[in-house]
Amino acid sequence: MAIVVVGAVFVDVKGFPHDLYLPTGRNAGDVEIVHGGVGRNVAEDIANVELRPIFLSAVDDTAQGEEVLRKLKKHKVNTDYVRSVPDGMGMWLAVFDNTGDLAGSVSKRPAMDVLTQVLDEQGDEIFRNADSVVIEVDVGSDIVKRVLDLAEKYRIPVYGVVANMGIAIQRRDFLQRMACFVCNQAEAGILFVTDYDDIAPEELAEDLPQRLESANIPSIVVTMGSRGAVYASRDGERGFFPAEHVKVRDTTGAGDAFCAGVVIGLTYGKPMRDAVEIGTRLAASVIKVSENVCPRFRPKELGLDLEVEGEE
Repeated sequence: MAIVVVGAVFVDVKGFPHDLYLPTGRNAGDVEIVHGGVGRNVAEDIANVELRPIFLSAVDDTAQGEEVLRKLKKHKVNTDYVRSVPDGMGMWLAVFDNTGDLAGSVSKRPAMDVLTQVLDEQGDEIFRNADSVVIEVDVGSDIVKRVLDLAEKYRIPVYGVVANMGIAIQRRDFLQRMACFVCNQAEAGILFVTDYDDIAPEELAEDLPQRLESANIPSIVVTMGSRGAVYASRDGERGFFPAEHVKVRDTTGAGDAFCAGVVIGLTYGKPMRDAVEIGTRLAASVIKVSENVCPRFRPKELGLDLEVEGEE
């Protein structure tokens, strides 16, 4: 049994200034290259909670692609369904200011079409014994539709996350077939065509249920940065969970770790508030370092009564 993760692999090139960041000037600092991508990050985060996710993705047919696979395998991610193809990985160039906030970025999307063939040929064996699925909603409509059809066939929940809301907004009907959608405050505003910029968490928690009802979306979790996260469902669950206050090194990957924690919690029987608490804890562990993923946790540290490999 495992959580299936469907999403992209990126290589992240990140710059950190030593002093005050000047947008139009030359800034001395550090440049780091790390493995990234929403799907890849979520898969490794889940693996770092000692679970064994199955990852469906693509990597470049290069030495760099092989290095991505080696690292994932080292972290006990099942990469049997990752395909090596030309331009299989994307690239994200990002610059952060001296407070750790993103100052600007440029990204190149990867080629993911090969996953339609993987799903057609091996989808049943992948999904037959899965516990749940988490998918980047913007990986491609053909891929998302195949995943949703397979998940419904085997009656397993699908959790959505997004890398590019501009693409995902065109697939609102897909969100109606997902158990929960995890996004940030700006993305929620795009989804519901409203301005959430200055809204308080308590107000957002009051507003979301009627939005979900109108859009026919089962549930949602919305991150609000340093103010925490709001959750709501059409079944009546709603509330707010505060963020953990830690020294920020790099916010990259915090949302992905949050998503991984929420998905783990919901998959293994936790109510939404407890799942959001797990996500909050994983996110806090990421922003303190320049890595894109959380450190290792045992499930019991997060309140999960799960048996994992290597434990009695």
